[in-house]
Amino acid sequence: MNDNTMTRQELRTTWGLGLVFSLRMLGMFMVLPVLTTYGMALQGANETLIGIAIGIYGLMQALFQIPLGLISDRIGRKPLIISGLFIFALGSIIAALSQSIWGIILGRALQGAGAIAAVLMALLADLTREQHRTKAMAFIGVSFGITFAIAMVLGPIITNAFGLKTLFWMIAVFACGGILLILLVVPTPKNPILNRETSMVRGSFGKVLSNTRLLRLNFSIMCLHILLMANFVALPWLLEHAGLATSQHWKIYLVTMLIAFACVVPAIIYAEKQRKMKQVMMFCVAMLLCAELLLALSGVQLPLIIAGVLLFFVAFNILEAILPSLISKESPAGYKGTALGVYSTCQFAGVAIGASVGGWLYGSQGTMTMFLIGALVVSSWFIIVSTMQHPPYVSSLRIDLSARTRHETHLTERIMALAGVTEVVIVASEAAAYIKVDTQQTSRHQLEQILQ
Repeated sequence: MNDNTMTRQELRTTWGLGLVFSLRMLGMFMVLPVLTTYGMALQGANETLIGIAIGIYGLMQALFQIPLGLISDRIGRKPLIISGLFIFALGSIIAALSQSIWGIILGRALQGAGAIAAVLMALLADLTREQHRTKAMAFIGVSFGITFAIAMVLGPIITNAFGLKTLFWMIAVFACGGILLILLVVPTPKNPILNRETSMVRGSFGKVLSNTRLLRLNFSIMCLHILLMANFVALPWLLEHAGLATSQHWKIYLVTMLIAFACVVPAIIYAEKQRKMKQVMMFCVAMLLCAELLLALSGVQLPLIIAGVLLFFVAFNILEAILPSLISKESPAGYKGTALGVYSTCQFAGVAIGASVGGWLYGSQGTMTMFLIGALVVSSWFIIVSTMQHPPYVSSLRIDLSARTRHETHLTERIMALAGVTEVVIVASEAAAYIKVDTQQTSRHQLEQILQ
């Protein structure tokens, strides 16, 4: 077997799970740009309840993400993923059949209860080798960004042509497609093992929650999604009152998202290669502040609204890519999966807060007040980001130990003596070493040679 090339099974796993992620994310994001406008025609609808309908998805995700991830270690990944997708499909069908806003809220709550993102990542880890896992996870991350852009464009087009009910029926079909992919395309792992890079470790949450560096990043992702959801409560209305018909909103999202994507790769390369992660992050938060102020002061001037949306999406997409990388750098060795679980929970808590509070503010105080409060949130976030220390430019690696090295008495000291290694955790029960290392000084291949 060529260790430098992904096997057919690894490629199947990566493409299959990438498609499952994408189909599910389409279901989440396609609703965002349309529920504020089209949802107002539902019985009993008002701005506050529309916000709750958008945000309750995030609340349920935040509540169930960690528990379902831990349960999957016991009962298996695939049964839990299939159950989660079935619940997601059921919620979509309930929303499609509903005449009132309360039915939509119930359907969205069920959609969110199928919180399987952490389980999907754990399955990816079960089915890919260490040396290819980063590539597989990067593919998932790229598919997430592309899906977000497609959803922003596709949601308004479908809803304008066929109505909100058809959108929810389509989301249900996507979920069923995900189930078929899990059953027919994604392999079943033969001997799954706990991988602390992607799985959460019981009893380790205190270690992660007491880490002030990680807390700043968790606060950051929560703020980012508070802004995203609050903005999408008001943006469709703002564009409509600026003279742009609802059926044309997708054009704004398409153009601004394309420009935003063009900015993401250069920004990430600069941040990583020049080791300027903190500076890029601060710049993006400052861009978000400018975006919120532009949207607050735009009134019904379409050019100003478009400029605000463009600034927002550029900053949003760069931060969405940078923040998980920072979590990886800052998480203690052997606790990256736990750190990502807490991070994901904070992300969905931001979805819940942003949509529900944004809906209430939009309905009671108007768009200007809502965007100004968003600017206040960003200002406090900027202060917290400015107090961050520069992150360590290290990679989190998990390397299997050979029969020869797993019982070596001074193995930790021997690894720590290597250039660029900052932390080592040996887990005897997994026969694995979790290492934080600057790979520019000591490569993964060098570590593998030493530990075999």
